[in-house]
Amino acid sequence: MILQALYKYYERKPDLPRPGFEIKPIPFILEINADGSLVQIEDTRTMAGKKKIARSFLVPQGVKRASGITANSLWDTAEYVLGITNTGKPERVQEQHAAFLAKLEVLANEINDAGLNAICTFLHSPEKERLENDPLWSEIRDTNSILSFRLSGDKELVCQRPAVHTLFENASTEAEKIICLITGKPDHFERLHIAIKGVWGAQTSGANIVSFNKEAFNSFAKEQGANAPVGKHAAFAYTTALNHLLSRESTQRIQMGDASTVFWSEQSSPLEDSFASIFDEPPKDDPARQTRAIEALFKSPETGTFSDEGGDTPFYVLGLAPNAARISVRFWLTGTVAGMSQRIRRHFEDLKIVHASFEKPSRLLVSTATQGKSENIPPNLAGDSMRAILEGLPYPQTLLAAAVRRIRAERKITYPRASLIKACLNRQVHHSSSQEKEITVSLDNSNTNPGYRTGRLFAALEKIQEESSPGLNATIRDRFYGAASSTPVTVFANLMKLKNHHLAKLEEGRKRFFEKLIGEIMANISDFPTHLNLADQGRFAIGYYHQRQAFFTKSEPANKGE
Repeated sequence: MILQALYKYYERKPDLPRPGFEIKPIPFILEINADGSLVQIEDTRTMAGKKKIARSFLVPQGVKRASGITANSLWDTAEYVLGITNTGKPERVQEQHAAFLAKLEVLANEINDAGLNAICTFLHSPEKERLENDPLWSEIRDTNSILSFRLSGDKELVCQRPAVHTLFENASTEAEKIICLITGKPDHFERLHIAIKGVWGAQTSGANIVSFNKEAFNSFAKEQGANAPVGKHAAFAYTTALNHLLSRESTQRIQMGDASTVFWSEQSSPLEDSFASIFDEPPKDDPARQTRAIEALFKSPETGTFSDEGGDTPFYVLGLAPNAARISVRFWLTGTVAGMSQRIRRHFEDLKIVHASFEKPSRLLVSTATQGKSENIPPNLAGDSMRAILEGLPYPQTLLAAAVRRIRAERKITYPRASLIKACLNRQVHHSSSQEKEITVSLDNSNTNPGYRTGRLFAALEKIQEESSPGLNATIRDRFYGAASSTPVTVFANLMKLKNHHLAKLEEGRKRFFEKLIGEIMANISDFPTHLNLADQGRFAIGYYHQRQAFFTKSEPANKGE
């Protein structure tokens, strides 16, 4: 299903490379005359922030290398193309260069092309030594940069000259013919599939999503791709599509924890265009992009943007994570454009909480991680959370536990954590027979849950302390939050006594205000709970958060629930 969906995506994208080619960043181009003389070394790189990014070109498909020596056609590293090295392995480099020359000679014998002939002349003449006088030479040598060739007067590389391009397009194969598992059509089978690049944390040289590289993986004496035969065209199509989706320039990828996540629809759709804007960090030059995308999503029931035309179009979300030389599928979610749009909208409604703007899920997940680092997000949490969002399921219990645990560890109830807890608790209520009250957007005076009430009380006691002793370095939250939110009975008796001491320092009006507030909160608390379960610890945090927000919202009175 995954490979078939990627194959269909490739087939509907005419701008993707055709079989036999790939898009490759080429930082340096050797421009030569028809007689093989050197014109210049062209640096194709441009500054992008603090980095130099090379321009990408359409070149013949690169070979798959392990430890052996195999050259690419008409482009490669400086070691292969020029036989230069800075690694101290001259014998191996000469073998690499010989492999490049051998492949070049095969091409030159196939067709009579001025570009191919010029490269052959250049590489076998003293002209090659003139490269050492170029200011870019030392960088090329030291970094073993990728190089290719262009004939002076041409706009394209030699590998894109018409005769050369046609040669690679019509390249024949001696591979066995099979019925392709992806297309169901006869084709020559692909023994080794192209490596997938761009998965965060995977090998920079690429890794495989389909691989039979151990004897235990083989069946019936078959080897490599023969175990699950995929045709050459389909293998090229799905790998090219996935590499395109994962590329640095792609607008159809986001990072969810350790999962590099790509998405696409069977046909072009508004959700395909806006999915990244909804979930990913907005660019610095357009900070409002995410807000606009979410606003459009919420208006879609009236405008029909995501449902009237193409609402039944299949939509796919694929999460990939590194696993040594392989790539593991962290999650694979399918649905329709209309269905997923509706569930994403429900997700943001669940997150909505007082005095907060929308927050992307990656930032929400980071708020639950140790030290606020994305690498500390548990491996399966991102995938489970995305599945809950896109399938309308309860959020994972581990997400609620992580948010509560971070609050207890840091004693900070931030908006992202509060919104996550609210969403988790409300989804639990929606998907169960529980009679528990749904958490509202802002302060709910009618909520009598013991966890919610004790959280409100804790916020009130802290506020009294802050007003009675301005400039405190630490409050009762820093000392007692963990115990108060899990075993209230152990600390609230002492906190109530301490409250009387703090109230005595306040002016009469503020004193009466707090006494009345505490009386209202305590009206439904007969005894302090001996223990709060995980869900009620979450409600404690929300009660605290709501009450604190109410204290600082002077323009609006606390509502009765929404």
